[in-house]
Amino acid sequence: MTARLPVFPLGTVLFPGLVLPLHIFEERYRELVRHLVGLPEGAPREFGVVAIRAGWEVAPSGPAGRTAPGADVTLHEVGCTAELRQVTELEDGGFDIVTVGRRRFRIADVDTGSAPYLTAEVEWLPEPDGTDEVADLLAARVISVFRQYLGLIRPDPQEISEQLPEDPTVLSHLVAATAALALADRQQLLAIDDTAGRLRAELRLLHRETALLRQVRAVPVPLSELAGPPAPN
Repeated sequence: MTARLPVFPLGTVLFPGLVLPLHIFEERYRELVRHLVGLPEGAPREFGVVAIRAGWEVAPSGPAGRTAPGADVTLHEVGCTAELRQVTELEDGGFDIVTVGRRRFRIADVDTGSAPYLTAEVEWLPEPDGTDEVADLLAARVISVFRQYLGLIRPDPQEISEQLPEDPTVLSHLVAATAALALADRQQLLAIDDTAGRLRAELRLLHRETALLRQVRAVPVPLSELAGPPAPN
């Protein structure tokens, strides 16, 4: 099954169930928000969030000062829809919005000309349904390793005492979104269709990151000084 979606390129990866706040300042995306707000009651107010593979999130200006959708940007193939939950209009005409990741998709075709913003024909990706004993076993292992990982990056024990979700799919999305992974790693996790496969990949990544963190802790330099500046959204 396919659908056509507005697409918002970002320097981040969105996962189902995760909250994504955005500050909307470009005119083309202001138009997108106005379009979504104006949809009939009951219509899904969602757009596709796709991580940028190469290029710039803010496109250069085209004729008459309009930004050219899709100019100088290459997108990853798999993204996640963002459902609009809260909209605050600002005095300058921009918006602060709160969205929640909903469902994964694969881009089949990108249209750069029919709207001020990118749109794409997308194929919905399968989501696991029912009980998976393998995923349940892997989830318990991921929770254990993830808590060890959090213990290395959060010195306050109270910060790692929160209860992690028991549902393996929800857990896999939470770990992928909250661990300090490179965008390429997050994108790889988003593209995995089955929960067990995603959890296996996360175990490998968490073991890798935990080993690196233990090595860094042996160096007399604060972690904050080793971290690079965050990528702009």
